[in-house]
Amino acid sequence: MKVGIIMGSTSDLPVMQEAIDFLKEMDIDIEVDIVSAHRTPDKLFDYSKNAHTRGINVIIAGAGGAAHLPGMVASLSPLPVIGVPVKSRNSIDGWDSVLSILQMPGGVPVATVALDGAKNAGILAAQILGARDTELQDKMLAYKEGLKQKVIEGAKSIK
Repeated sequence: MKVGIIMGSTSDLPVMQEAIDFLKEMDIDIEVDIVSAHRTPDKLFDYSKNAHTRGINVIIAGAGGAAHLPGMVASLSPLPVIGVPVKSRNSIDGWDSVLSILQMPGGVPVATVALDGAKNAGILAAQILGARDTELQDKMLAYKEGLKQKVIEGAKSIK
């Protein structure tokens, strides 16, 4: 199983690194690339139409500004696409990216996480893959148990 992680430019990498790191922690194969919806449209079409033939099972697409990348990928690919709105320097406080990814027309869904929420995109991708892989599902259960334990320990520390 493999997750494709794409972003519109290298400036998105600091945000998208959280998805990369989480998926590596879960021992999930990843493929990372820069695919600009506006500057490399031919690459976008090729990537989107052929990702499933290269063994990719889920695509995480991060984009700022107009944020067309996730929606365009979803329009061309049979794979689930998770969009990460990125607050970029030319962004309208990130809202343009959020709404561009969130407001998809019927028939072209993009699962959308919070602004700069790449870690949650990685977690969601792992959960999607874990629905068919019991070993990965066990890792996700352990991860969630770890979250619970952090809360319990935090509660103890304030008493």
